[in-house]
Amino acid sequence: MKVGTLFLASALGMFALAPVALSQSVGQDLKKAGDSTADASKKAAKDTEHGTKVAADKTAQGTKTVAHKTEQGTKTAAHDTAKGTKTAADKTAQGTKTAAHKTADAVTGKPN
Repeated sequence: MKVGTLFLASALGMFALAPVALSQSVGQDLKKAGDSTADASKKAAKDTEHGTKVAADKTAQGTKTVAHKTEQGTKTAAHDTAKGTKTAADKTAQGTKTAAHKTADAVTGKPN
């Protein structure tokens, strides 16, 4: 009978300690999950930081390019406007002289 009692006591003891072992396993799993989540959050934050820096650099470069192109366009437009204004002034002066001569000829009676 002693062997049967010993066997029964051993079996009950194992079943009594099994929840403790399982709870430690569950606790370890939760800790590992928390660590994994923390690591993933850190990686995501680092990737976001890198992406933000790259975007800022690209935006700055694009802004410089646009400013340069705008400057060049403004210089070209100013040059073309000045040239057009000079041409218009020359044509106006020539037209004024021609009109003045025709008016003078008309007053003095000279034919065209």
